[in-house]
Amino acid sequence: MQRKRGIIIGLIILVAVIAVAGIYIMMGGGQPTVELKGYVGGEKIGLLEDPEVQEILERDYHVVLDYAKAGSLDMVTADHTGRDFLFPSSQNALEYYEQVCGSPVQSEIVFNTPIVLYTHQPILEALLDCGMVTQRDNCYYMDMQALVSAIESGTKWADLGLPELYGTVAVNTTDPVRSNSGNMFAGLLANVLCGGVADEGSVDQILPRLQSIFEKLGYMESSSSDLFDQFLKTGMGAKPMIAAYENQLLEFAVENPDDWAQLKDDIVMIYPTPTVWSSHIYIAMDEAGSAGIDALMDPEVQRLAWEKHGFRTDVSGTDSDQEQFGVPELASSITQVASMPSYRTMEKIIDALS
Repeated sequence: MQRKRGIIIGLIILVAVIAVAGIYIMMGGGQPTVELKGYVGGEKIGLLEDPEVQEILERDYHVVLDYAKAGSLDMVTADHTGRDFLFPSSQNALEYYEQVCGSPVQSEIVFNTPIVLYTHQPILEALLDCGMVTQRDNCYYMDMQALVSAIESGTKWADLGLPELYGTVAVNTTDPVRSNSGNMFAGLLANVLCGGVADEGSVDQILPRLQSIFEKLGYMESSSSDLFDQFLKTGMGAKPMIAAYENQLLEFAVENPDDWAQLKDDIVMIYPTPTVWSSHIYIAMDEAGSAGIDALMDPEVQRLAWEKHGFRTDVSGTDSDQEQFGVPELASSITQVASMPSYRTMEKIIDALS
């Protein structure tokens, strides 16, 4: 009798174990985690290294992203052996990829951020005084026509009442041939010089002027994150004004509140009028890489992308959302935006600046 009872108990335990295992598998617990390898623009590494984001990707999508930093254009021509995805910062990079490599398995714009200018408080005051910058609703806006005129005419910082700064008015940027933020700023300047969106027909006549503007900059960083880091560290004399992404300052303010408390009375964000959107697009180069799109489009990941890293998504942009960053000149919405020149037009620009 005892033996019979033991057999029955054993069978009950076995059935229970099988049931629990079945539930575990049905809930996805038995699904193996896949490591996806790819290249990523440096401005997104803070997001991808966020423990909350990593937990969601692994727990809910069984995905781990392994990445190397690369410029948006560099990653297209890099060695793709063993790589599943690219995560550049513009749709032009996708067009470039399609030209070099053919159609990807899948692609998706994950989030956006506008190109902005960063400078220092004394420089802002000088730009306000000369009318190059105006203030509306606590935000600052740069007249891009006036800025380009000042650059081309060789206006000295001293002419604007800043004798402590050496040289002429300029905007430091990343290398437009290698990095997306520099590439997009070059496209924005081309639009300004053409008096509208530059195209294949109009861009040729302004290329010498564009070359002249970039030749004055000297060495240019290949990564947006490196440029922004140097801007914060080297002070007003080294890089008086840079072009970069809006999200970079927002992310810095959230992740480094003590440092931001010391810098917030000096560092200022200015929106170009017009500006251009940087669309951060995930390119799946194989079937495995496609899993990264669903993971990054998760509503919770999208919320974290805005609240902790400053990328504009479907969940961002309300007045209440802005207060958490402690960046008073943050615009609630971006309205004065121009289209980027087409990829073929940007090809001509890249060739001219190479």
